Amino acid sequence: MRPDEIHVIYGTQPLTMVKDLLDQMKAADHIDQGMKIALKPNLVVAKPSREGATTTPAIAEGIIQYLLEHNLRNISIIEGSWVGDQTARAFKICGYDEISRKYQIPLVDLQKDDAQNISVQGQSLKICKKVLETDYLINLPVLKAHCQTLFTCALKNLKGCIPNSEKRRYHSLGLHKPIAYLSKALKTSLNVVDALNGDLTFEEGGNPIQMDRIIAGQDPVLIDTYCASLIGYTKEEIAYISLAEQLGVGMGELARAHVVEYNRDLQNGTAFQPSKKAARLAERVHASDACSACFGGLIHALNRLEENGQLRQLEEPIYIGQGYKNQVLSGLGIGNCTSGCTHYLKGCPPSALDMVHFLETAKSPIK
Repeated sequence: MRPDEIHVIYGTQPLTMVKDLLDQMKAADHIDQGMKIALKPNLVVAKPSREGATTTPAIAEGIIQYLLEHNLRNISIIEGSWVGDQTARAFKICGYDEISRKYQIPLVDLQKDDAQNISVQGQSLKICKKVLETDYLINLPVLKAHCQTLFTCALKNLKGCIPNSEKRRYHSLGLHKPIAYLSKALKTSLNVVDALNGDLTFEEGGNPIQMDRIIAGQDPVLIDTYCASLIGYTKEEIAYISLAEQLGVGMGELARAHVVEYNRDLQNGTAFQPSKKAARLAERVHASDACSACFGGLIHALNRLEENGQLRQLEEPIYIGQGYKNQVLSGLGIGNCTSGCTHYLKGCPPSALDMVHFLETAKSPIK
């Protein structure tokens, strides 16, 4: 496992998926016996993961099973929910109490932890002591949109490792700079991203978008750059990613990344099920046997175009899905299955960022 690697596995069974992913990455080879291992999920609010805001508990359970099977037992689950909720309540409602009882894994409420002052290039930060005592931090963010920073994933998930008073201060500082500096102070050993059904527009959930994949890697800057592209953003649009790269936290050049994918054929059986705003955006699309990974990216791309006021200018019909293989169609095709369209975007699946760029060139009818 190298820092420039991004590992992606597709499917709908998160427990087995994450164990397969860690096996392929040989993750246990990088963890010494006796290390203090902490799993840091995103439990920003006390809502089940199906609503698109919190880390799927089966991912954490699969990681715990993997660690125990490799005789790595010094494990805890740590989190500090947002100021408006209680971590203990989130642990219960999100399913982590049950995991704790089943595997005798302690839950650490960082809202109740003491903090330590850390200085990063003149920037003073407070970080919870239990996090600083960790030898191997496994970051378990959710890939989703955010109302203030547009996007949240690996780097921003570390905000749960600071006391509530510091969270309030980060907002007064505009979030981006302190998030970047926090990632310099607090090293993650492994980032395992829940990209199963993160929210389309809001960090507290309510409008989940099915994308059916788990993503893992060492470098949080590279992971965030890649994941931002999956929902239609460049790293330059997410200021804290570029700031973290400038601070030397990691590398954000996707052209230099080595992306390894597993189980891509399993997308065939994971049909997209849109709801709420996603269902409205999906009305713009002609879909036939479209897999969730591709269709979910398209919904994010259409949402970016709508936010930019460009969607209403898009007049060509959009096609997606395996049902259009070998068909000749007049319109815009998304993914390799639609290669018979007048114009189509290669990829299986293409990123939402590529979809945005492709659709931006089709705002007026293509002759």
